[in-house]
Amino acid sequence: MKAYLKTWNFMRVLRLALGIFIIVQGVQTKEWLFVGAGVLFSLMPIMNIGCCGASGCNTPVSKSSKKIEDITYEEVR
Repeated sequence: MKAYLKTWNFMRVLRLALGIFIIVQGVQTKEWLFVGAGVLFSLMPIMNIGCCGASGCNTPVSKSSKKIEDITYEEVR
């Protein structure tokens, strides 16, 4: 369990705390849609998933050795 918590950062803990807060508020006000949203927002940091999925927002690094040429522009009047 201790090794699992080493990968947690501040934003992940904050997302879990906000999800639990939404669940508690939903139960207190008897708004079951909020409880469902709170469960969803609590499961995301627990399972370490997000809107983009696992590394879905990363952009690939181009490994091309092709040299980029400078572009020259002509002024048109």
